[in-house]
Amino acid sequence: MQEPRFKSFNYAIGMFGTSIPINMLKTYAAIYYVVNLGLTTLQLSSILFWYTFIDALDNPVYGFLSDRTRSRWGRRKPWLVIGTPLLVLCFIAFYSTPSFLSGNSLFAYAMLFYILAGTLDSVINANYAALFPELFRTDASRAKTNAMRQAFQLVAMIISIALTPMVTSAIGFSMTAIIYGILGGAVILYMTFTSKEVAFHEDEEKPKFWHSLKSLFTNRKFWLAGFTNAFYSAAMSLVLASLPFFVKYTLQIPDSQSTILFASVLIIAIGCVVIWARLVKKFTLIPVWRAALISLAIAFVPLYFANSLATAAIGSALVGFGFAGVITTMDLIGAKIMDEDTKKYNLRREGIIANALGFMNRLNGLFTSFAFYLIFVIFHFESGNNPGPDPANASRFLLTVFPFVLMLISFGFSFFVHFPKNDPTKPVVELNPTGEA
Repeated sequence: MQEPRFKSFNYAIGMFGTSIPINMLKTYAAIYYVVNLGLTTLQLSSILFWYTFIDALDNPVYGFLSDRTRSRWGRRKPWLVIGTPLLVLCFIAFYSTPSFLSGNSLFAYAMLFYILAGTLDSVINANYAALFPELFRTDASRAKTNAMRQAFQLVAMIISIALTPMVTSAIGFSMTAIIYGILGGAVILYMTFTSKEVAFHEDEEKPKFWHSLKSLFTNRKFWLAGFTNAFYSAAMSLVLASLPFFVKYTLQIPDSQSTILFASVLIIAIGCVVIWARLVKKFTLIPVWRAALISLAIAFVPLYFANSLATAAIGSALVGFGFAGVITTMDLIGAKIMDEDTKKYNLRREGIIANALGFMNRLNGLFTSFAFYLIFVIFHFESGNNPGPDPANASRFLLTVFPFVLMLISFGFSFFVHFPKNDPTKPVVELNPTGEA
């Protein structure tokens, strides 16, 4: 049966909406609170550290509740409709810090709204991700839709990351967050109301919490793919968070020129998503996934030696090439894990698996927390008010050395993940009206 004309577009554009607020939140939290407001790197490290553990507790619960939801609007839509405006409000509050806050009160405010915005992002993204394998049943349709949604994500990143230094210098962080939040929320809701879920049936078995957790804990591929993704995600989170530091302290050029480097990563990535998608079609998923991971790792080597805007832009472009490959392939790995679970247990629980994979992805908070702790210990970089004796090399370490090591570990984990070959032109898993595989 031919799919509706705009089915891929309506779903894929949701990635634009989900990416706008969370990328600004994660990328500029450090530079906004540490450099602009005087929060210390130890305090920021503590926020990232505790948030990671809170995320560990809430993610399985969100996924479980989503999978068991039965409403006239479906399983995912209620969570998306309720969670989206709450995410927008908490995101705006995070970047609208009252001027009278300082010291411990500033730390408490930053932690509260970082955690609230982060956990609501988990709700949104887990339900959005759960729709992917449910709506698109073949490798071919998944590759096509995923390439489209990654392109939307990269466009969102150009806006919320690359252009943000220019926007915030003109209108401030608070107004920027208001505009980005409303834009992202509107797009998420558009996706929600135009993407039609697969109908559930009254006799369809609901997943049980402890059984679902047990099946995940004993799923070797889940852990291996999850750790691969976690180390990659930590590397890219550090790139996004540390690039403004690199521009300010290492290259010693105006902060607004970080836009050029972010654009070098993202524009190249947009152009290369199609290339990587074609490579998946020609050579199959697993080898292309591994090639993307090692390409991203190698890209940090020339970036380490960058000492000018021009050389840094070249290094950033190489990072963009590898980044495009990973985002093109990583979600397809997750979809295959969901397919195998559905086939093995005759249950539809994309939500809890997507949330669990999302939690593994958010383990990057431990690594980014540790990286900021290390630059305090090694380079004595405390804050924008006290950057230590060598902020140039502290920023270089954050941007290149730590991410390089993380990507090598990610690449190593990928060699333990294998899937049986199947025909990419046929549905991976089909469900009949009773929910059986």
